[in-house]
Amino acid sequence: MIKIGKLYIVSTPIGNLEDITLRALRILRGVDLILCEDTRVTKKLLDRYEMKKPLLSYHHHSKLSRVEKIIEHLENGKNLALVSDAGTPGVSDPGNELVDRITHNVERSIVKIIPIPGASAITAIASVAGINMSKFVFMGYPPHKKGRETFFREVAEAKYPVVYFESPHRFLKNLELLEKMKPDAKLVVGRELTKMFEEIAKGSVSEILEYYKNNGDKVKGEFVIIIY
Repeated sequence: MIKIGKLYIVSTPIGNLEDITLRALRILRGVDLILCEDTRVTKKLLDRYEMKKPLLSYHHHSKLSRVEKIIEHLENGKNLALVSDAGTPGVSDPGNELVDRITHNVERSIVKIIPIPGASAITAIASVAGINMSKFVFMGYPPHKKGRETFFREVAEAKYPVVYFESPHRFLKNLELLEKMKPDAKLVVGRELTKMFEEIAKGSVSEILEYYKNNGDKVKGEFVIIIY
């Protein structure tokens, strides 16, 4: 009987390396191979906890042959862990595509896929928002060009609070677009959550925009935003 390996979907810290669960550490120590977006980023985490494990990159640009190699490892009885650079795999990264390809490959045996929950920027910002987050919409990253206005139109018309991610390069421009579409919008902005220069700002879209325009040195790092 062929022994099929397990695939663990492991959440890792979004910044502070102490934000990892005991279970996640146990799983990472026990697997045969770790799949990661950037081996350099994952190596920093492993070094922090004195682990040495084989790493295999898997990211947005990975070819189908890489998926076939991963499936081959599982069919050979290897236990694998999938991690992203930060947070929970499958949320705004290619982890969901890998899970889909494995589970829908009818030529293969069924693989047990196990979630190892942990840090998430979404729940982190929700916990300090101070607003009703019993229902909300998560929209990932806005498109860079095509579809950007449509994205923010949907945000402006949403019935519930909207959470999305943004990079520093487009942060101000996207707030300007949002101000035009929904001038009465209120925001909770988390910057560099869990890191040394963590900052949480709350106010109207015009107030937030003015604040960051006047403090351009703070338009750095990754942003997670709630619009309500």
